[in-house]
Amino acid sequence: MAGGWAKDGAVSEQIEASISDELARMKAQARPTGESLSHCAECEEPIPEARRAALPGVKLCVDCASQRDGRAAPRAGINRRGSKDSQLK
Repeated sequence: MAGGWAKDGAVSEQIEASISDELARMKAQARPTGESLSHCAECEEPIPEARRAALPGVKLCVDCASQRDGRAAPRAGINRRGSKDSQLK
């Protein structure tokens, strides 16, 4: 399907590129490594053995990790490939 100035398959390519960018970003997130702590680095509460076994190198308890995840900086929604909408502005 032709769509104005866009070549055939441009929408599919953009979707695939967005998916691969997001997958690369998720894979790049640092995972804990090394020796797990027995007590949380922030609140000093004991970290359960099951959590330490499931996540080698864990440094935070579930509560502190949840609070930290909630403070994640929002990502900007920039379309680097230039959609038609961005060209109309």
